[in-house]
Amino acid sequence: MALLDILEFPDARLRTKAKAVQDVDGRIAQLADDMLETMYAAPGIGLAASQVNVHKRLIVIDVSEDKSSPLVLINPEIVAREGEIETNEGCLSIPGFYEPVDRFLAITVEAVDREGNPFSIDAEELLAVCIQHEMDHLEGKLFVDYLSSTKRQMIRKKLLKLQKQGS
Repeated sequence: MALLDILEFPDARLRTKAKAVQDVDGRIAQLADDMLETMYAAPGIGLAASQVNVHKRLIVIDVSEDKSSPLVLINPEIVAREGEIETNEGCLSIPGFYEPVDRFLAITVEAVDREGNPFSIDAEELLAVCIQHEMDHLEGKLFVDYLSSTKRQMIRKKLLKLQKQGS
């Protein structure tokens, strides 16, 4: 396994729309493993392939306290949604910032697992929010897009300053 570099806002590559995974093979399984290792090390609870500059429809999630419930979703699609919840969201691509975002409270998602088997999952609260957040990445959308343009620009400027100091 390998730790992957996570792209940081405002990197334009985060805006790339991901393409469907055509073949679930060993390379995709290895990518999922590397993404999980990267997510745990960051540390985070979700990571989209787009965030590691691989523009395929693949996300990994683990909302368990002890990192014991990794979830791999390939070509995920939300097929049902209900309710609404506002949570403070953060993002590995926007480190250090947490802002309120409205999401669906409960969703049903259809996807393919790392072995290529289709499955469906009913998710609510934190898991539902995390799936929606990561699926946004596959569309080139970030949680800051839900904020006012003033707030988004403030975060952008602070991150650019931090990135400049770090290099």
